[in-house]
Amino acid sequence: MSSMTGSRLNISLFGQSHSGGIGVVIDGLPAGKPLDMDKIYAHMRRRAPGQNELSTPRKEEDVPVILSGLDEKGRTCGAPLCAVIYNKDTRSKDYSEIARKPRPGHADYPAFVKYGGVHDIRGGGHFSGRLTAPLCFAGAVAMGILEEYGIYVGAHVASVGDVADELFDPVHLTKEALLAPGKKAFPVISDEKGERMREVILAAKAENDSVGGVVECAAIGLPAGLGRPVFDGVENAVARLVFAIPAVKGLEFGSGFAGARLRGSQNNDPYAYDEDGNVVAKSNNAGGCLGGLTTGMPLIFRAAFKPTPSIGVLQETVDLTTGENALLAVSGRHDPCIVARAVPAVESAAALALLDLLLLQ
Repeated sequence: MSSMTGSRLNISLFGQSHSGGIGVVIDGLPAGKPLDMDKIYAHMRRRAPGQNELSTPRKEEDVPVILSGLDEKGRTCGAPLCAVIYNKDTRSKDYSEIARKPRPGHADYPAFVKYGGVHDIRGGGHFSGRLTAPLCFAGAVAMGILEEYGIYVGAHVASVGDVADELFDPVHLTKEALLAPGKKAFPVISDEKGERMREVILAAKAENDSVGGVVECAAIGLPAGLGRPVFDGVENAVARLVFAIPAVKGLEFGSGFAGARLRGSQNNDPYAYDEDGNVVAKSNNAGGCLGGLTTGMPLIFRAAFKPTPSIGVLQETVDLTTGENALLAVSGRHDPCIVARAVPAVESAAALALLDLLLLQ
């Protein structure tokens, strides 16, 4: 497996959903940076399971144990920062049938083929969304460093099913508006829309089904010209990490796919000087990036998440031991919708990609 990424800031994820633990090694952090553990814990709690009826009832504290990378005062010391999160509330017996009947929508079958049937099936193994816990630890560390440069990253649930939230202001996005959704139990801009989303999720749960949605993420305070075209442009870098989040199936920046239906005269962003003499764009259909470089406007993208594939509805599959067609209704503990818990994971992926580019710059 290739569970490592980064150029100047190298990230390596390890562990499986039901192994002894999961964790991350971060190499390339600037030395002398103190970690705000309260902020890190708060960020990780937003992703943690078992908090309400909208998520899996699996209970994990997700408290990272830092094994290396800090000095006696809790500052980064130049050595690789390694953190492990021990798994506690596992229930591996739930996966005995799945070992021979691959779940539709999961990586079970292609992983069976690639690894000769010896991959860890429990909880999805290394393919599990459980690996977003150490990703969120690394992302929280990155966000703390980015804030020193006046760069802030935030996200919200843009839609669940056919219920859509308001979107971030693409031109005049403030720090307060950017970070406000992340302070809520259900991270949306409009609480009224959030309640409707909750109803959609609970309705799917009542039918042993699931629902997907979209997360919108933004970063403000970025300088113009950040990125390494052609293959390590800002879009490339962000996409590489966002697509590491399980269930992400689509990504768009700015006007995205809707922009493909516009004319150039509608989609282009006119430039102007502001009152301080800075070059700004009057609109932001580009999503804050052009040619793989940041424009100085808010960087805005949206990630589409498929419905959780582990559902209690009877589905068609195959039995790999008998070579016959079979039926499967997935039991165990699963989220009816992962979108809300994915919000801090998307923020983390973006923050890590941006910090890597910033350190290279």
